[in-house]
Amino acid sequence: MATTRKQKPRARKPAADNEFAQAVTQSAQKIWLAGLGAFARARTEGDRLFDLLVEQGKVLRSKSEQAADQALKTVRSQADATLTTAQGKWDKLEQVFEDRVSRSLNRLGVLTNKDVETLARQVADLNESVRALMGGAPAAKRKAPARKKAPARRKPAARKAK
Repeated sequence: MATTRKQKPRARKPAADNEFAQAVTQSAQKIWLAGLGAFARARTEGDRLFDLLVEQGKVLRSKSEQAADQALKTVRSQADATLTTAQGKWDKLEQVFEDRVSRSLNRLGVLTNKDVETLARQVADLNESVRALMGGAPAAKRKAPARKKAPARRKPAARKAK
């Protein structure tokens, strides 16, 4: 078996330990003094620092309101553009539908409103021409004749058989 030798503990130098303890003590004192200095400064400059932070907060709030307003304007303009596009497409669809219905009705021989108006105008013109040829007054000046009652219809006589 292998034997292990125990190492003898090294003797520390008392001078090195003393220097280390002094360095730690000095560091702790510096930290304590820095804390006291920060506390004193906070007491004297606390109100001024608070006011400075309030002013910075106001500036940030103003900037955030402006950013929110800008975002709202952007969203509204995009919504308006989308609405305009949708309205245009809806109008186009409506026109296509009207054209197809009109063509289908035309194939079936159904008169359009325009056709009926044209025919009505032609009938009025023909009425005026007929009245002029007959020597009568125009329809606007002529009084409509009173209607007579139609005579009662007689029953046809029974036929005689031959």
